[in-house]
Amino acid sequence: MELTATVGADTYMLVALLHDQDRTDARIIASNWIYDAIQLAGHRLIANVAQSPFAAEPGGRPRAVITATAPALPGVSGEDARLLNVLGHSEIYALKLNVGRQRLFLLFSAEAIGRIDLAALMQAQFECCYALSRMPTVLGAASAPDPLSDRERECLFWVSEGKTTDEVAVILGVSSNTVNSYITQAIRKFSASNRAMAVATAIRSGII
Repeated sequence: MELTATVGADTYMLVALLHDQDRTDARIIASNWIYDAIQLAGHRLIANVAQSPFAAEPGGRPRAVITATAPALPGVSGEDARLLNVLGHSEIYALKLNVGRQRLFLLFSAEAIGRIDLAALMQAQFECCYALSRMPTVLGAASAPDPLSDRERECLFWVSEGKTTDEVAVILGVSSNTVNSYITQAIRKFSASNRAMAVATAIRSGII
């Protein structure tokens, strides 16, 4: 948050990119984006913005993605860009972070174009690389592959929304016993002691 204020941005997002067969997805490690904005934009769009040709290497000159102009970026349509603009991300800078073998990116964005200080941005990029290199355990966990199946992830998501087992069963069209089985498997995979801890782990890891 201190770096966000220093560079003149409104929001930040630290992202790890994960590859699954032909798909690249974003695992959000830390962010002050509004939760609903993340859900509307989707992790795939965030991943595409992060790894766009505009993403700057350490020491390189950052280039802004101006979402109002609907830039032609790989995997980012004009509609996607306009959505980001409506959500208050008019100007976005993507910075590559060199931290071992991790594929990490830092996004800074502002509601008003031209507010972000490029010199401060470049300094912030180096500071983040240094700071994150001292957190290998945290980053390793955040960049680990998603251990859950689609059904296990769906069940945890609905539990995180406050749904009961019976309500989740109706939503997914399965029995309550099946829902409990999926949740039990998720708890086991996360080495959690209960469903609340499993949900918290999934949210913290950006899985749901």
